[in-house]
Amino acid sequence: MAIGYSFAFATGAPATCVAGAMLAVPDVFGATATVDGLLGDGVLTRTGMWVRVGPEHSRPHDPVLEDFGFLPTVWASFRLDKFTDMSSQEDDMVRLLVGVLGRIAGDAVLHFQFETVWLLRKDGELTLNERDEHVWTPTRLAAVHLPYRRVTHSFQQ
Repeated sequence: MAIGYSFAFATGAPATCVAGAMLAVPDVFGATATVDGLLGDGVLTRTGMWVRVGPEHSRPHDPVLEDFGFLPTVWASFRLDKFTDMSSQEDDMVRLLVGVLGRIAGDAVLHFQFETVWLLRKDGELTLNERDEHVWTPTRLAAVHLPYRRVTHSFQQ
């Protein structure tokens, strides 16, 4: 079974801009990666992680809206290749999302299966999960060039 992470983003920017902001992050994707690829079937990073971006569609039950108070307009999915170094793939995921958050305003949450919230940006304030051992390693924290606080959030479910 693949390990996947979900990014929900409430922004005035379209999914094409979010995909473009990801592609602007250096040394994550190969030269053939495109916005259309990210919006279509998805694109593999150099470390083997599959990334796909799209516009969010409303649904009757939205845990992000119910638990964090914002309605996502764009989503991104990250699926790790379990046969290569997953830690490097997670490092790249963090670099991609920090790149997006540094370029595009909006509220956002990155989570693992509605269980572990890695990051939450709400009303312009970025908070990162307090767990250091697996989530926020020194390498990942060093990649965050935006101001942040350490707070652990969770879905209520």
